[in-house]
Amino acid sequence: MTAVVSVEEFAQRRQALMKRLPLGAVAIIAGNSEVTRSNDTEYPFRQNSDFLYLTGFAEPDAVLLLVNGEKPQSLLFCQDKDPQQEVWHGLRLGYEKAEQALKVDAAEDIDAIEERLPDILKGMDSVFYLMGDQAEVGELINGARNQLQQAARRSGELPPQSLRDLRALLDDMRLIKSDAEINVMRESARISSNAFRRIMRFVEPGKHEYQVGAELHHEFAMNGALYPAYGMICGGGANACVLHYTDNKDVLNDGDLILVDAGAEYQGYAADITRTFPVNGKFSDTQRTLYELVLKAQQAAFEEIKPGSNLVNASNAAARVINDGLVELGIIDGDPDTAFEAMRWKTYFIHGLGHWLGLDVHDMGRYKDDNGKPVSFEPGMVLTVEPGIYIPEDANVDEQWRGIGIRIEDDLVVTAEGYENLSSDVPKTIEEIEAWMSGK
Repeated sequence: MTAVVSVEEFAQRRQALMKRLPLGAVAIIAGNSEVTRSNDTEYPFRQNSDFLYLTGFAEPDAVLLLVNGEKPQSLLFCQDKDPQQEVWHGLRLGYEKAEQALKVDAAEDIDAIEERLPDILKGMDSVFYLMGDQAEVGELINGARNQLQQAARRSGELPPQSLRDLRALLDDMRLIKSDAEINVMRESARISSNAFRRIMRFVEPGKHEYQVGAELHHEFAMNGALYPAYGMICGGGANACVLHYTDNKDVLNDGDLILVDAGAEYQGYAADITRTFPVNGKFSDTQRTLYELVLKAQQAAFEEIKPGSNLVNASNAAARVINDGLVELGIIDGDPDTAFEAMRWKTYFIHGLGHWLGLDVHDMGRYKDDNGKPVSFEPGMVLTVEPGIYIPEDANVDEQWRGIGIRIEDDLVVTAEGYENLSSDVPKTIEEIEAWMSGK
């Protein structure tokens, strides 16, 4: 059975957000528009994540309004049916069918929103929208308020006086995933895991990084995930030390490692997995030493993924393992405690341990609470855990370590008992990787 988020759940999300709004408030969230790639062609359309979270509606040029007035209602403005446009660009749902199909209280033509908005805002106290992200919505609101302000000279009824950011309310909702969302993310991780197993048997000296990316994309698309969730990283050799390396153009050399960071997007939800493995199928002694250190750091972090703990605890656990290991190997100087306190390990473990995962790869949600303390893990949170060590070719260390980049990343759901690893099917230990790459 295909994993889906039901229309009923989208309606429940809108109702839940409406309850978070004060009485007399309107929330306005716009979907994305198509973006020109070159001349008269567009990039593949991807819906705004917040709009998608509240509607499940994947067409461009739509706006959702949640009106918490005397009679709370959800109102969708979307493109009308247009046979002439549809024969070129595909069928539209149309506002007449949107009400029933999407279970909104009412739907209207998007072309009418500028005219209709003053009436909707009339008598309301506040307007919530995604400040800083949707400038066009801000302009729409200001236009409506100006009209109401002019009318107020006669009626005495002021327009909404408070403009507020919707982000905090919506981010807290998106941070805790529902059972349906987790099922969709399991499928995204399953597709991605199969793709990683595929490339581990595809890679060999002489292949190119872009060919690895093509194999990943093929496996994604053949299983219903039409696009990667983000720009894939397929970095061979020292390219693995560039954190966001996406050129993916170089040849893979015998004796090098390749770091692959990729994930499928399935029904809007991202997977985000990284594995580092030898191009020729066998780790050298040097590679093995550093790889085991990163793997040990990840396992230390895993032990902190449980309700009541937090990402800072997990990060410190991983950093301590990497710090002590690098001191022991002579890659950083000093005794372990001094090196850790001085954060010398950050020279080679240069990014954070992980991030929230969901409709966005770096998903919405706070990392600190209102008191500035780390947000505690709760069941339903989904995050990545991705320690790494990166030693550039020009690093001031023994030559044997130079030009090696290693990251290991998995996608974890926090559960009542601890965690579920959604990407556990991808070979990860040295023994598993070498066996799988050899065809066993």
